[in-house]
Amino acid sequence: MALYLHGVGHAHPENVIDNAFLESLDIGTSDEWILERVGIRTRRTVLSLDYIKTTKNVDPRAAAEASTSDHRQLGAAAARMALQRAGIEPSDIGMIIAGSTAPDFVCPAEACTIGAELGIDAPAFDVMSACTSFFTPINLLSRMRDDAVPRFVLIVVPETITTTVDYRDRTAAVLWGDCAAAAVVSTSERGRAEIVDSTLSSGPSGWNKVIVPRQGFFRQDGQSVQKFAIKAMSSMLERMQRERAIAGRLFSFVGHQANLRMLQSVCGMRSIPAHRHFHNVEAFGNTGAAGAPSVLSARWDALSSEDDVAMCGVGAGLTWSSCFLRFG
Repeated sequence: MALYLHGVGHAHPENVIDNAFLESLDIGTSDEWILERVGIRTRRTVLSLDYIKTTKNVDPRAAAEASTSDHRQLGAAAARMALQRAGIEPSDIGMIIAGSTAPDFVCPAEACTIGAELGIDAPAFDVMSACTSFFTPINLLSRMRDDAVPRFVLIVVPETITTTVDYRDRTAAVLWGDCAAAAVVSTSERGRAEIVDSTLSSGPSGWNKVIVPRQGFFRQDGQSVQKFAIKAMSSMLERMQRERAIAGRLFSFVGHQANLRMLQSVCGMRSIPAHRHFHNVEAFGNTGAAGAPSVLSARWDALSSEDDVAMCGVGAGLTWSSCFLRFG
């Protein structure tokens, strides 16, 4: 089935966590330590900085009250940008699919809360696969019958993972930022880019490597997860280079925005030049499922009919997924 991308959008909260702020928490970290290990300078958060400073979020149940926005609001903001770029109205959307790493509610589906915020009455459901939750709906739609898919589908991935961070834990505190991303796709209407390739894989035996318990803190086996992410993204990227790259077209890479050093390792292994590696992790941190699509959204207006973009995601589950966009 053909799948076309009509518009993408993103939204970041306003509160900025810079490395100096993390130093002030006295958790054994510094600007030099952070930049050397993960290459992140700043992140955005829905949390009040005073709240983080005072409580270090030791009780994550209090995080909702300390937040300036939630998934419904952040996701709707990203969706409005995607709709505007696609040149359509909310009433044109025939289905909403949402997903994230740590949803605001066990129920209802976040697609329903975001749909209500946008005034959309359409089938709405969640497909949760942690940091691959943007790629998974794309793969799902690519497997569906043409007559089963409405004319336009809205995909939304809101992430407020900072609400799950224990700010006494420097390994988590330095990584995470909040963001939402959205995309308008269609199987019947040609758009600005065609999604010519989509993959989704899982290794459930690694389910316990990355965890966010209900009402608990994010935790992961950082070293093994990073090795897995580098290997998985390198493999997905190698296949797209081999099977999808065309001489004369611009081949660019957008990876899972976990940390800059990891992404640079992948680029080195696959000979991706710096000017063809698109990223924002140094400014916004690891924004989970919203990371890669937010990079695409920030670059949207600069992409031309000569551009191809290989996108890769990895996440809890363990899962790994990719899609290949051909513009023009």
